[in-house]
Amino acid sequence: MRFYSTLSISQKQIVWAWAFLALPVIFYVVIRFYPTANAFVLSFQEWNLLSDRTFVGLENYHRLFSDPVFWKVFQNTFMYLILGTPISLVLSFIIAYHLDKVRFMHGTIRALYFLPFMTSAVAMAWVWRWFYQPVPIGVFNNFLASLGFGQIQFLNSTTNALPSVLACAVWAGLGFQVIIFMAGLRAIPQSYYEAARIDGVSTWTVLTEITIPLLRPTIVFLVVFSSIGFLRIFDQVFNMTTNNPGGPLNSTKPLVLLIYDTAFNGFNMGYAAAQTVVLFTILLVVSLLQLRLLKDR
Repeated sequence: MRFYSTLSISQKQIVWAWAFLALPVIFYVVIRFYPTANAFVLSFQEWNLLSDRTFVGLENYHRLFSDPVFWKVFQNTFMYLILGTPISLVLSFIIAYHLDKVRFMHGTIRALYFLPFMTSAVAMAWVWRWFYQPVPIGVFNNFLASLGFGQIQFLNSTTNALPSVLACAVWAGLGFQVIIFMAGLRAIPQSYYEAARIDGVSTWTVLTEITIPLLRPTIVFLVVFSSIGFLRIFDQVFNMTTNNPGGPLNSTKPLVLLIYDTAFNGFNMGYAAAQTVVLFTILLVVSLLQLRLLKDR
């Protein structure tokens, strides 16, 4: 305490700041950093949860990169990213842009769009799975049959399964992105729009020269947030393809589901840790690239 009494007021403030920060720092070290470091170490070992860990060097990574299933899953994961991120962003922006101009029941409509984001992902996946069932159960196939069209194998086709799962994932996150876009639109000063109206600027010019450039921070956040979500997609795939996890011929299996199968069905924790390290590297690289390319210069 004598040392504490000799400190200046600013130094005492720093001490108390670190004292209050100590708990969350310890939490992140124990809950986040230690498991992450342990996963890196485990990726160079072989372990089945029962026997002792055995060091195998780069064997897990060599096996991983020579596995054709991994490259199929790798392709699927990036298909979710490449298709899901732009589709969800464009749809959410269009909805938010027009919803921002609606005054009648604005709050109710906004809440309805946000409701899927608050709903359990498992429940939504099973509802969409029901939608995709054949006649007479599935809503979509019943509608097609009423119009005289043939049935579509949504979840049992190597070409249709991934887009079908992706549609559910896009719909699930749409409400959150709409709310964020609306917050960004509301943050734009109205003086810009008033000046544009006085100058007789067209609606398209206002959109491309005022609205979208001023939404850049919002767009950057949503692109990174959405990309991470699609790279980590699991709930929709796992619950919509429970009879055949990953879809026919692994056509919908993402990297997270491969890690789950390797760890908890194959009990090969070292190989699963190597897959986790690859996923972590992909998430880090994609996020840094997006921040680099989209940041405001």
